Amino acid sequence: MTKVFPDAAAALKGLLRDDMLIAAGGFGLCGVPERLIDAVEVSGASGLTIASNNAGLDGQGLGKLLCSRQIRKMIASYVGDNKEFERQYLVGELEVEFSPQGTLAERMRSGGAGIPGFYTKTGVGTLVAEGKPTMLFDGEEYILERGIVADLALVKGWKADTAGNMVFRKTARNFNVPAAQCGRICVAEVEEIVAPGTLGADAVHLPGIYVHRLICGAPYDKPIEFRTTRKQDAT
Repeated sequence: MTKVFPDAAAALKGLLRDDMLIAAGGFGLCGVPERLIDAVEVSGASGLTIASNNAGLDGQGLGKLLCSRQIRKMIASYVGDNKEFERQYLVGELEVEFSPQGTLAERMRSGGAGIPGFYTKTGVGTLVAEGKPTMLFDGEEYILERGIVADLALVKGWKADTAGNMVFRKTARNFNVPAAQCGRICVAEVEEIVAPGTLGADAVHLPGIYVHRLICGAPYDKPIEFRTTRKQDAT
């Protein structure tokens, strides 16, 4: 049975429904599964809970699903550059569960590894710890964080073979690996699909056992989130 599908809509067919939990890879606009996000938008699935480092920018990445009002709740660690996110949260239209960045990555990894929870010092004594069980280890207080098991994971890679073994390029690796691992079903998009055996075994970042469906989404525009330049020297 092939894992390769012709496009995002075909790859997501039969998987999307209202009120599901989706884990999405990406950081800002880097390593974002944009073709799959576009297909989710077109599907009209609503009431979604999204676990991702952030919600993209206004009208880009997961920001598209905010603008279309398909997201009910965000589980995220960085939410500072999306004005629509801010607006919806402040008027009570969007529920937000704030999770520190490393904690969120570990919650995804733990869920994928079958670990229901873990203790961490991150967030002790802050709003992050409210309502969570605590325990003392060697005289230090830790809070219990739950692992995340998503109904569906959406990730973006650089290359994959037809068996689903994936390679990520530089910082695009970010949250994609733990997001893929914590999904009951993982759908991935990549820039290039190659034959089995093309990728070196030691170069594989995500084994194909985690990837259920795969598309080639190329070509990509690769937008720059913040463009910073310096003035040219007069000399």
